[in-house]
Amino acid sequence: MSQHREPDPETRRLEEEARRDENWKRWGPYLSERQWATVREDYSPDGDCWASFPHDHARSRAYRWGEDGLLGITDRQCRLCFALALWNGRDPILKERLFGLTNPEGNHGEDVKECYFYLDATPTSSYLKALYKYPQAEFPYDRLLEENRRRGLDDPEFELVETGVFDEGRYFDVLAEYAKAGPEDILIRITVANRGPEAARLHLLPTLWFRNTWSWGSDYEEGGWPKPFLEQAGEGVISAQHATLGDFRLTAAPGPDGELSPLIFTENETNLQRLYGTDNAGPYVKDAFHEHVIRGKADAVNPARRGTKAAAHYLLDVPARSRRALRLRLRGGRDPGGPAFGEEFDRVFEGRVREAEAFYSGRIPQNLDPEDRRVSRQAYAGLLWSNQSYQWVVSQWLRGDRRQPEPPESRWRLPNAEWRHHLYSRDVISTPDKWEYPAFFVWDTAFHMIPYARIDPEFAKRQLLLFLREWYMAPSGQMPAYEYDLSNVNPPVHAYACWRVYKIGGGAGRRDVGFLERAFQKLLLNFTWWVNRQDRGGRSIFSGGFLGLDNIGVFDRSRPLPTGDYLEQADGTAWMGFYCTTMLAMAVELALHDRAYEDIASKFFEHFVQIADALNNLDGTGLWHEEDGFYYDHLRVGEESLPLRARSLVGWLPLLAVESLEEEVIRPNLPRFEKRMLWFLEYRKDLCRQIALLDQRGEPGRRRMLLALAGCRRLERALRHLLDEREFLSPYGVRSLSAAYRDEPYVFRGDGQEFRVGYVPGDMDSRDFGGNSNWRGPVWFQVNYLLLEALERYHHHYGDDFKVECPTGSGRLMNLAEVAHEIAVRLARLFRADADGVRPCHGPERRFARDPHWRDLPWFHEYFHGDTGQGLGASHQTGWTALIARLLEDCARGREPRRDPAPAADDAEPGRD
Repeated sequence: MSQHREPDPETRRLEEEARRDENWKRWGPYLSERQWATVREDYSPDGDCWASFPHDHARSRAYRWGEDGLLGITDRQCRLCFALALWNGRDPILKERLFGLTNPEGNHGEDVKECYFYLDATPTSSYLKALYKYPQAEFPYDRLLEENRRRGLDDPEFELVETGVFDEGRYFDVLAEYAKAGPEDILIRITVANRGPEAARLHLLPTLWFRNTWSWGSDYEEGGWPKPFLEQAGEGVISAQHATLGDFRLTAAPGPDGELSPLIFTENETNLQRLYGTDNAGPYVKDAFHEHVIRGKADAVNPARRGTKAAAHYLLDVPARSRRALRLRLRGGRDPGGPAFGEEFDRVFEGRVREAEAFYSGRIPQNLDPEDRRVSRQAYAGLLWSNQSYQWVVSQWLRGDRRQPEPPESRWRLPNAEWRHHLYSRDVISTPDKWEYPAFFVWDTAFHMIPYARIDPEFAKRQLLLFLREWYMAPSGQMPAYEYDLSNVNPPVHAYACWRVYKIGGGAGRRDVGFLERAFQKLLLNFTWWVNRQDRGGRSIFSGGFLGLDNIGVFDRSRPLPTGDYLEQADGTAWMGFYCTTMLAMAVELALHDRAYEDIASKFFEHFVQIADALNNLDGTGLWHEEDGFYYDHLRVGEESLPLRARSLVGWLPLLAVESLEEEVIRPNLPRFEKRMLWFLEYRKDLCRQIALLDQRGEPGRRRMLLALAGCRRLERALRHLLDEREFLSPYGVRSLSAAYRDEPYVFRGDGQEFRVGYVPGDMDSRDFGGNSNWRGPVWFQVNYLLLEALERYHHHYGDDFKVECPTGSGRLMNLAEVAHEIAVRLARLFRADADGVRPCHGPERRFARDPHWRDLPWFHEYFHGDTGQGLGASHQTGWTALIARLLEDCARGREPRRDPAPAADDAEPGRD
């Protein structure tokens, strides 16, 4: 007899949130880390967001669409914000936000130049913990700018740790922790550790402020809100009143010396005098605390102790190698009642820490190595800390606000103008990185939700449905790509994410069919958009621009080709084949509950066959190159199709499109689908050449039919390249470009021009393709993860009898599940410390191996060096790189099948206050 297991407290909170019994997610780490230099804040005539709102403006200029801060929190609509401000007595500015280089300033694009780490988080934000390392010496703003400006594309980026400001431990570890005693009762503990050999002073200003919604004259809801206000309501108490958020109180406990800190107030209003030389609307402006603390201007703050921005000003003298702690509490209601601090405060923190441990112990396998558990736990923490309150109404942004100068007419010619009729965002979104990519990137989001479904399947489902809703998806069915260019085309992986999240949600009979059906209906619109817009000539060969892969191709695929012709893209076609097999699997699943879906399943079956035939046979050979045993993009020149024989990720993406049809599912349940499928296979044999459709395995009644773009022979040949350590297989996963082009780049000559593709395992070596990422050699986690799952699906069909040499030339034969496991182990190696404590992801910086205050602090980068495994690109991309958590769990299970967690409660509509 099975025993009922009571859910842990955090799981109960998730259940209460899903039922809307309690509003546990109203507050969270939803505060951005960079609102300056975003597209939303750019009102320039030329759309240059980096120049129009630089870091130097951020301390003085009110934001229109959001807020940012250091280790902060806010409510889901970003109305009231809390974060830290710091001053070490030497910096030229108050540290209120993270610093980094803009895209033109960095030698490899934009890059945050700070050291901070997400250490822990629960899905309801019942417990949050993050760390910021603040130098005691003057922060080297100018040196970081000048040195990175001096360096070229062939040089590594110059990082903060290389400046020497952390040497001898002369820095503060500032640890921010949050614990919820209730949905609107947030305990805050700030611990400052002086790691240096001498005593050091720190000004610490826990800051509370309202997002400015009153200065603009908005045409939607916010324009009707009265101006909120903060005021002192007693010793150490700040009262906050907002029309829609309600009343809150922030109470600051006495400092370590037993004295209450003074409270200071100002307005979250632009300092027009500093920025533009014009009169301010009032005497108190956004950068008042900078002027008060650093320049000693007492009249910069409001003596009436009232405003829209306030802080407690603590002055901490921290002895050498010692620590000091501060306590604050943010509570809803004008008079919350009861003491703010005392034994209960400590009990709540201790309880929430224990509950976080209990929550993750039920989701991270117990047999995972302790080191891997830490990495997995921090991956989940980064995923949760990267949630952001995102506000953007494109129509209002284009035409400007009633109380502001009218934007230039040229704005109506910007790429995003065509989205003015419907894109209306006021949601909590999962961002790739709240500094480098503080916006939605829809194909990133799809991958974020795979690990997210392990810890909060309800959020994962709602987030995937969100981007299919009518205030994001265009009437044509196109999904917005990302803030910089909503109309760009990213790989169509949303269906895959919906399907995986559905399956992760529970075993057969316990899954959320309603969610799957809602997603499927809207995905039909998006699939149709792809077919109508990206299939040039109706030949089932797809294009689509750079498809998120930046510089992967011989040409810049997001622009007209210099030869004047067009590309037939192996990756575009592969993505659509992958989309087809996923939609087919979803349709079959839905047909088990509603027979009306049988006809739609037939449609996707036949469409897949057409794509597979085109990829493999169009014009005789399709995009397959028999001599090389690989798929390539083709350049269409009139009636001629020329293969671009550069072996890259483009050519192994066709391996991802693989699915099995199970006879024991189809025959008894879907007779109309089976009848149509058998007719199609009998009478359309012209479309079934060279593909795996006729590859059937198993005993009668339990046979499996494989649908794959690459049949058995072509799969085996492509894997020879993929598993060759001289080409794709690195010690840390599968590279995006073959290392065969290290010394001899691929060269294409056409129309009097020469185009070269060389193996570049690290950062990009050219700005010709735009963007700031490199796909010509590094290891990218998300596509590696897709490859692992595809190999497992192939193994499900072929079994242990189908084996390949891995690595190529080694003489070792492995079945495809073993190959997937081998690649997974190599990917895991990125984050695993060797005997000397060195993790490849940290590159040559040895303090992460030797210093106990840095040792257990991995960063989760955007991509990784193809030879050394060093992390590159965005350093806090705990979006798709959070897939390491799922992968480590799989490694712990060896080659056992994945076991998904128990299902969650029914889906709930988004949009809570």
